Amino acid sequence: MPPLSADTLIALDRAHVWHPYGPMPGTVTPYVVESASGVRLRLAEPVAGGQRELVDGMSSWWAAIHGYRHPVLDEAVREQLGRMSHVMFGGLTHEPAVRLAARLVEITPEPLRHVFLADSGSVAVEVAMKMCLQYWQSIGRPQKRRLLTWRGGYHGDTFHPMSVCDPDGGMHHLWGGVLPGQLFAPEPPAGFDAPLDPEYASQFEELMERHADELAAVIVEPVVQGAGGMRFHSPAYLRMLRELCDRHGVLLVFDEIATGFGRSGALFAADHAGISPDVMCLGKALTGGYLTLAAALCTSEIADGISRGEMPVLAHGPTFMGNPLACAVANASLDLLLGQDWAVEVKRISSGLSAGLSAASEVPGVRDVRVQGAIGVVQLDHPVDVPAATEAAAREGVWLRPFRDLIYTMPPYVTGDEDVARIAAAVTAAAVAG
Repeated sequence: MPPLSADTLIALDRAHVWHPYGPMPGTVTPYVVESASGVRLRLAEPVAGGQRELVDGMSSWWAAIHGYRHPVLDEAVREQLGRMSHVMFGGLTHEPAVRLAARLVEITPEPLRHVFLADSGSVAVEVAMKMCLQYWQSIGRPQKRRLLTWRGGYHGDTFHPMSVCDPDGGMHHLWGGVLPGQLFAPEPPAGFDAPLDPEYASQFEELMERHADELAAVIVEPVVQGAGGMRFHSPAYLRMLRELCDRHGVLLVFDEIATGFGRSGALFAADHAGISPDVMCLGKALTGGYLTLAAALCTSEIADGISRGEMPVLAHGPTFMGNPLACAVANASLDLLLGQDWAVEVKRISSGLSAGLSAASEVPGVRDVRVQGAIGVVQLDHPVDVPAATEAAAREGVWLRPFRDLIYTMPPYVTGDEDVARIAAAVTAAAVAG
C-alpha cells in the first residue's frame, strides 16, 4: 500500500483513534512520527520552529532506555523471528522466557525467586495484588483482603490497580463507588536525602496496626512516585515499611515499573534501602521499549502458600504470556544494560539535568525543581498549558509530554551531554510557556 500523507493520517487519526488520556474526537493534533533512531524522533512534517527531528526527552514513556533502532536489540528481534514469534505458554515453555526469568531472579533482591510474565505494567500490578490476596486465602486467612498505600501513588489504569492510585489527586476518582475500598496513609515526606520523620512512621504504624487483621499487603512505588506527581522520598521509608510489614504480618509489594533498571540511580529502587519486598512488579524498560512485557516476582513463601490452597494455582494466564519476541529482546536489553557501566551513564545524565535545570528555579510560576537519577522535574504552581509547553519544547528541538503541574524528562541512557543540555533548556522553555 502507498504511504499515507501526513494530512490524511491526521484526519483518520482524529476520526478513529482514541489516544491515551484524550477525548474522542481528539482536540489536539498529534505529531506524526515517521521514524526514530538513536535518541531522535523523525517527524513526517516540520513542527514549531521548523523542527523535523526532536530529541526524545521521555524515552517513550520511560521505556526506551537504549534509544531507537539499537542494532543489538534489532538483531535480537530478527533472530527470534527466524525461530518463532509466539507460542502459547500454557503447557509449553521456551528458552527466551526461561532465560529471562532466571536473569530477573539473579539481578533482583533476594528472596524474590519466582517470575510471572505479564502483558503490561498494569497487568503485573493486577497479578501482584492477586498473588497477595490468593496467598492469604490459601493459608486460611481470607479476611486479609484490603491493601494499604500512601497517597500520591499511581499503579495503572486497570481496575484493581486503580483502587490503590491516589483517590483524590489522581484520575480515578470517577470510579470511587465501583473500586474496592483500600486504605491510604498520607504521602511520605519529600526529599531523597531527608531523614525519616518519626511522627510519620508512628502514624503509619498506627494505621497498619489498627487494620492488620484485614490487610493483605502494603503496595508503594519505592523512592519515586511517578505519574501520581513525580515526587521523591527517602529510602528510609522503605526500610520502615519492611519493618512494619514484618511486625504486623502484612506482605510488601514494590511497584518498580517506572524505577526498575536504573532510572532512580540504583538498578532497582529497593537497592537504595538495602531491602527486598515480598512481591516486585517490573515493566516499561524491561524490553528497552521494543515490545510490551512486564513481570511480577514473588518469594517462595508466597508461591508455596498459593500452591497449598484450595485452588493450588495462580489464577491468571494472559494469552500472550511469555511472548518469545518480547522475552528475546528483553534478554538483549538486559545484556546491553548490565554489560556497560549504566550507573555512570545515569549519574552523568543526572549531573547534566541538575546543571541545566538550575535556571528553571528562577522562572515565574515554578514551585520546585528536582532531579533524582535520570529524572528531571520542574513543578509549577499552576496546571501546565500542555499545548503551549509542548510547542515551546519542540521549538528547542525536544519532545516532552507535560501533565498536571509538571514538566519533566526521563531521557534514554544513551543521550549525549549536548542533548541532555538541550533537553534541560527545552524543559525550562516549556516552563516559561506553560
